[in-house]
Amino acid sequence: MGRLIAIEGADGVGKNTAARGLCEALNAAGRSAVVIGFPQYGETAAGVTIGRYLAGDMPVPVTAEAAAVLYALDRREWRPQIAEACDTHDVVIFDRYIASNMAYQGARVEPAATRGLIDWILRLETEQFALPAPSRSFYLDTPWALARELILQKAQRSYTDRNFDEYEADIALQQRVRANYETIVAADLLGPWHVIQTSDGTEMRPRDVIVGEMIKQI
Repeated sequence: MGRLIAIEGADGVGKNTAARGLCEALNAAGRSAVVIGFPQYGETAAGVTIGRYLAGDMPVPVTAEAAAVLYALDRREWRPQIAEACDTHDVVIFDRYIASNMAYQGARVEPAATRGLIDWILRLETEQFALPAPSRSFYLDTPWALARELILQKAQRSYTDRNFDEYEADIALQQRVRANYETIVAADLLGPWHVIQTSDGTEMRPRDVIVGEMIKQI
């Protein structure tokens, strides 16, 4: 079974760039690696619904608990593909995984309810939906001002034609998400974590430097 590596962080921190870079580096070194990104927009029933939700196209309100189930269900629907990737590759790299659901939905409830919801999502995904925990997770720490600039540089998303989706547009939410990730990392929820500073404060560090730091850890 391949090692599972999760790359996590708030919006605009360079998760996709880091995941692709790590995959390329591992393959170049003779290790078979593949990237799986979540949500699976357009590929799962939950992914299609999540896309509508993030585009602001849902006809009814979506509670944090309902959103948590949708994000978890997206991965549950994709579990056969995860299992196949684990059987056929040395390393499976997740561009967002379970911790993302914990951090984001935990940011949508009152502070007193945050940790309870985080723990509930952890049990939902790893116990009830039987999704495998990662061998190691990387948290990409990027200043919000710089991350916001990077969001604007993203290519056109399949689920919205707006510059910012529902989560990206909410600055207060983004700050709470970051705080939740810090809690998750400090508690080693889902297994061991490593924090990577992706910038010098004003600009992003080169991709190869960030990838090199991840390679040392795995």
